[in-house]
Amino acid sequence: MSSAWTAAAALIAFGVTALLGKWMVPFLHKINFGQTIRESGPTWHRKKNGTPTMGGFLFIAGILLASAVCIPLYYRTAGENPYVMAMGSKIAGGLLMACGFGFIGFIDDYIKVVKKRNLGLNVRQKLILQFLVAGAYLYSLYRAGNSGKMLVPFFGSVDWGVWYWVVSLLGIVGMANAVNFTDGIDGLNASVTFFVSVAFLVIAGLMHLVPAGILAGAAAGGCLGFLVWNFNPAKVFMGDTGSLFLGGLVCALGFSLNVPVLILLTGVVYLCEILSVCLQVGYFKATHGKRLFKMSPIHHHFELCGWSEVKICAVFSLVTALCGAAAVLLAACGL
Repeated sequence: MSSAWTAAAALIAFGVTALLGKWMVPFLHKINFGQTIRESGPTWHRKKNGTPTMGGFLFIAGILLASAVCIPLYYRTAGENPYVMAMGSKIAGGLLMACGFGFIGFIDDYIKVVKKRNLGLNVRQKLILQFLVAGAYLYSLYRAGNSGKMLVPFFGSVDWGVWYWVVSLLGIVGMANAVNFTDGIDGLNASVTFFVSVAFLVIAGLMHLVPAGILAGAAAGGCLGFLVWNFNPAKVFMGDTGSLFLGGLVCALGFSLNVPVLILLTGVVYLCEILSVCLQVGYFKATHGKRLFKMSPIHHHFELCGWSEVKICAVFSLVTALCGAAAVLLAACGL
């Protein structure tokens, strides 16, 4: 029965996302919400100039609707399991956090598209807003009874004390931005996040935590539905609206299962993306103008090495799938 709820959430999210695109993509064209391609990017990306952005609203709607339908219906049939019931507040808080990050992304996209300022919010503005959203989410976990303990494979429940909150705050903001950096070529972010969601779906099944499995199924379905419109050649981009929402959602999945440490494994591609940016900037400053990569984030480096966008999506997705399988194995053997 639990797998049926997860499958239902995935199908609803996929259907809503894919079908909503038939109306929303032409609407975004009509109101001229087109992406302005940065001149510093690969030159062949300029042909994408004017492709509608803010398409993240497609899967945000699909994921929220699927969760809003399937999770309450599951609870009506689940009985009074206190531990499972307590997950409701975690799931709700996680979705609110993801929406908060998505709203920050929307402000950024709006400034880029409507105000014609291609860089959007500045770094300080983004970080202040992101820390506020992440802090509010962690406070909700504290109010829900989280004492600073985290499940770590082979070590069980580890009490991190005050460091749990410090590391979690920095980790959520860092991961949200890492997912944001992964959005740079057609289909990449949605493909990678699909496999991340599938990994957490399986882990939720191993832990018998159906509500988290439903959320993961909805995330996987939403990403797959978005690929109908975003796979190369993309008819719409998710924008920061979508990529920051997905960043918050990935964190919500890890924290709802109390295994945020596994995000480091399932999200290895995200980490490589943000680390490539940090290394590039640091090396550029240290060497007074030399570059470590041809371009960062690292998917652009592979583009300039001659890889097609489809090949990059395939390879990065395969890496994510393998690391996700390793995370599932760790959860199965070590939790």
